[in-house]
Amino acid sequence: MNISFFSSQPYDKLFFEKYNADFGFNLTFYDAGLTPDTAGLVQNCDAVCVFVNDKLTATVIEAISKQGVKIIALRCAGFNNVDLDAARQFGMRVCRVPAYSPEAVAEHAVAMILTLDRKIHKAYNRVREQNFALNGLLGFDLYGKTVGVIGTGNIGIAFCKIMLGFGCKVVAFDLMANKQVEAMGVQYLPLMDILPVADIVSLHCPLNEQTKHLINNETLAMMKDGAMLINTSRGGLIDTEAVTAFLKSGKLGYLGIDVYEQEEKLFFKDLSDDIIEDDVIARLMSFSNVLVTAHQGFFTREALTQIALITYQNVKELLKNGNLSKAGTLLV
Repeated sequence: MNISFFSSQPYDKLFFEKYNADFGFNLTFYDAGLTPDTAGLVQNCDAVCVFVNDKLTATVIEAISKQGVKIIALRCAGFNNVDLDAARQFGMRVCRVPAYSPEAVAEHAVAMILTLDRKIHKAYNRVREQNFALNGLLGFDLYGKTVGVIGTGNIGIAFCKIMLGFGCKVVAFDLMANKQVEAMGVQYLPLMDILPVADIVSLHCPLNEQTKHLINNETLAMMKDGAMLINTSRGGLIDTEAVTAFLKSGKLGYLGIDVYEQEEKLFFKDLSDDIIEDDVIARLMSFSNVLVTAHQGFFTREALTQIALITYQNVKELLKNGNLSKAGTLLV
C-alpha cells in the first residue's frame, strides 16, 4: 500500500517514518504541493496525504483519480482546500485528523495573547541590545478581562478552559451552544453582542462560505476600541486589508495571526534571502502591535505524533473496510 505525501517538510518525514513500523506503508515524500502539474507523481499510489495549502480542485482530483488514487488523507483538521463534490464525483474517499491536539493550537493562541499584551517580543530584542528600560512595554492584566471565543469545537473548548483559568470572563459564539462549555461558566451570545464588549477576540471556527471574511469592515467597527484579535484557525476568516486599515486608525489595538489568507506563497518556506512581494503581509509585519507566526500552532511533538498515527489508521481502515469508525473524520 503506497502513500504519497505532498508539501512535506523534514518533520513530516521524521514523524511519519517513525510510526510507520506498525503499518508497513510504502512512503514517498514530495516537497512540492499537489497541483495539476505535480498530480502525475502519484502513479501506483493508493492514497495521497496533503496539508492545508495543497489545493485539491476538481482538476487535481480528476487527475489523481485517473492515476488510481482512492484516498485523500488530510493531515490536518481543516478541509476548505478540498472540492468535496468533485471527490464524490470521482469516487474518492476523503479523511482528516479532526482532533490531533486541540491543546497545541489553544496554547499557541494564548502564547500570542501574552506576547502581544506584555510585549515579550519587544523586550527580548531590547535586552539583547543591553536596553533594560521598561518604557513602551506597558501591558495589562488578563484577570477580569472579557474574552470572546468564536467557535467552540475541540480547540475552542481547550482555549476557553485556559482563559477561564486566567480569571477571564469568557463569552462565546457558535451555531449551537455546547452544554459542556456552558457548564464551565462560558456564556453564549450572538456575535454582534460579543464584539462590542470583548477585550480579546479569538477565532476558532472553520473556514467556509458563511465564515469567509467574518472579520471585515463591518464587524471590526463593532469591536471595542483597542481590542485584541487573534486568529489561529484559517486565514480567510479575516479580511486582511480591512484589518490593516483598522490597525492604522488605532481602532484595533493588537493583532496576532498564525494563519494568513495568502499563506501558501509564504509559509513553510525559508525566504530569508528573498524580497517578499506580498505588500499586505509586509505592511502588517511593520506594525509593532502585530505578531505573525507561520502556521505553527499545531507544531508540538504530541500533535505531530497524533497526526501520523491517526492518518495511518484512517488510510488503513479505508483500504480495508471502506469506512471509518471515528465520527467527523470521514468527509466523503
